[in-house]
Amino acid sequence: MSKNFFIRKVAILGAGVMGTQIGAHFANAGVPVILFDLKAKDGAPNAIGDKALANLSKLKPSPVASARSFTYLSVANYDDNLDLLRECDLVIEAIAERIDWKVDLFHKITPYLNSHAIVATNTSGLSVEELASSVPESLRSRFCGIHFFNPPRYMPLVELIPSSKTEKSVLTALETFLVSGLGKSVIEAKDTPNFVANRIGVFSMMAVLEYAKKFNIPFEVVDQLTGKHLGRAKSATFRTADIVGLDTFVHVVETMVAKCKDGFENSYLVPDWLNKLIKAGALGQKTKAGIFRKDKDGIQVIDISLGDYRPADKKADPEILSIIQKKSWAEKIAALHDSNKQEAQFLWAIFRDLFHYCAVLMGEIADTPRDMDLALRWGFGWKEGIFEIWQQAGWLQVAQWIKEDIAVGKTISQKPLPEWVFKLDNGVYIDGKHYDHSIDKLVELNLLPVYDRQIFPELLLNEQIKTKQHVLYENAGVKLWHSGDNVGILSFKSKMCAIGMDVLTGLDEAIDVAEKECIALVIWQEKDVFSVGANLEEFGFSIMMNGVEAVQEIISTGQRIIANKLRYSQIPVVAGVRGYTFGGGCEIMLHCDAVVAALESYIGLIEAGVGLLPGWGGSTEMVIRAATAQDPWADLTKRYQNLALAKVATSAYEAQEMGFLRESDTIVMNTREVLLIAKERAKFMAESGYRPPIKPQVKVFGEQGIATINALLANMIAGKQISEHDLWIAKNIAEVMCGGMIDKNSIVGEDWLLNLERNKFTELAVSEKTADRIQHLLSTGKPLRN
Repeated sequence: MSKNFFIRKVAILGAGVMGTQIGAHFANAGVPVILFDLKAKDGAPNAIGDKALANLSKLKPSPVASARSFTYLSVANYDDNLDLLRECDLVIEAIAERIDWKVDLFHKITPYLNSHAIVATNTSGLSVEELASSVPESLRSRFCGIHFFNPPRYMPLVELIPSSKTEKSVLTALETFLVSGLGKSVIEAKDTPNFVANRIGVFSMMAVLEYAKKFNIPFEVVDQLTGKHLGRAKSATFRTADIVGLDTFVHVVETMVAKCKDGFENSYLVPDWLNKLIKAGALGQKTKAGIFRKDKDGIQVIDISLGDYRPADKKADPEILSIIQKKSWAEKIAALHDSNKQEAQFLWAIFRDLFHYCAVLMGEIADTPRDMDLALRWGFGWKEGIFEIWQQAGWLQVAQWIKEDIAVGKTISQKPLPEWVFKLDNGVYIDGKHYDHSIDKLVELNLLPVYDRQIFPELLLNEQIKTKQHVLYENAGVKLWHSGDNVGILSFKSKMCAIGMDVLTGLDEAIDVAEKECIALVIWQEKDVFSVGANLEEFGFSIMMNGVEAVQEIISTGQRIIANKLRYSQIPVVAGVRGYTFGGGCEIMLHCDAVVAALESYIGLIEAGVGLLPGWGGSTEMVIRAATAQDPWADLTKRYQNLALAKVATSAYEAQEMGFLRESDTIVMNTREVLLIAKERAKFMAESGYRPPIKPQVKVFGEQGIATINALLANMIAGKQISEHDLWIAKNIAEVMCGGMIDKNSIVGEDWLLNLERNKFTELAVSEKTADRIQHLLSTGKPLRN
């Protein structure tokens, strides 16, 4: 296979829920996709595929990044259209888990494949080796497993599973594309039942079921104990099972029952109460009832002692909660081991047996603890993998405790801990190296070249970032640094990168330093968010104490720094965006010369939700951008609705369609590549003779535009679609975006618009109902419609 392998078009075989969503994510990346299925018996030949595409729009969260994705999706059937496969460089099979059906399909498509096409099965439980031995000889070197996690757009993990015949170059080409072209996180798994993540994750959940029953822990208490306090997904154990679907979960377990003879078989037995729920159609979130359900009185949970639902009102022991909230794993695990309380013994048991399980399976399902730990991080949302936790808890001490419990029959399996465990005095991650079971020693990290695009890659315990940070400026709110290339990187230090006065002051001073010391500046956050906007708690308190003067200082300072100093900096400024980019954070992004955004960027000017309008130049920038559109009024009204309704783009491509990103801005699939691409963009601008923009003059719609919008608002208030306060906010936004009460087609400068924006913001900020909205959001985390 050539060094540069291009995936120009993809075929998905099977238009079921999973296959269609996999296809949708390739489409999100701009890759044309042909979605194949059976020829319909009635109606249009491709009716099955058409229906599958129609259903994509109904799924939540949406598998498609924007309407643009549908232009890359087409449908076909196996009877009439197999010749289209010749155009495809990657073919992914995603039909039902029947090996005979899959083999028949592979034989049927083989004559139509081009000579270099990679063929992969998205099986989650069948043997890739068995499938590979059944496909035509010509396919075997280009055949492998490719296991996406559901939902494919949002779950980072993809497991690649080679057969004994798969060429290494095929895996390299696929991993390279999946990481950079599709934004995925990839591990290579061995061809064993349920591969790596599901094998470990499902055992972990089955152990929880086992010990919840043994120690009589109510299910809602189990979820309080096994979620965020352990660094796991907020949905914990039973809520996760409901989200996945109880039938789907049991299907994965049954694969282990049938195929895993590993000494832990006792844990793979599905309890009767779970089978009864499934038989009753209580499958979890998709049927609105499973282990949990919601009724008019609140959340209920199944109680296996009653055989019925009851209110989910039981609470975990505060003493045990205080133990699992400790930062030190050594303190946490030791305290759980030593405690006689039922909940503590439950937690020690599930950790102990998972440590035991993963140690025994090392070498069988994966050769390194690194692959196992990354599988849990990426596939199950754990902040730290099981071997990372074990090592931090005290490697040999924990091993000794496990050994003692095995000896007295407390563990699920009586298998001894493997000898390799006791050969490692301090654990499996030492000085940047990790243990490799296949050669029984610590090895250096050796990744494909595609990972060089990640300046800040995913790191595990004791691994170090290679990039050296030369700090140029730092205060309580921000840090400005470079890595030796004189491209400054500015990051916010606040929680969720919220913007308070320390961040504004830091931004102000950092621009001065960057103009003296750097050729360009990139604003990028080490956290997974760009910024949630203004620090409402800080500014809300200041406004409460000092009234109008505080509002004017906050807005004047923000406009001076963001809408003037940042916008007209003497060096190019590029925003590297990922995650939440709201309010003031969005305004910072809007005033950069260019943006490099990850696909999973959620962008919006949401100030109306707390009774305000964008006051740091965001409203003004929307007016300026609308003025250059082919149809300025249509563009302005679209932007007006975005602000008045506090709309948030659910992807970077949708942000482009909504006008928050320019057509010239760059969108990348992998969030970890944003910084590199942003730096390259900034460097290119600097080396191409960058000059700051000239302050614009804008033709506005004035009183006529305001009147048109107000007429629409009158209908909305009459129909009780909005409140009186919503109306007042919307009218203020309209006045700013139309340039004030002046004649239509008047030409105004940017400073005129900023002054109007500042005044209208001040009026809203000092109103009692806006204060109520801000306080309600801070205290509940939810917006108030008053």
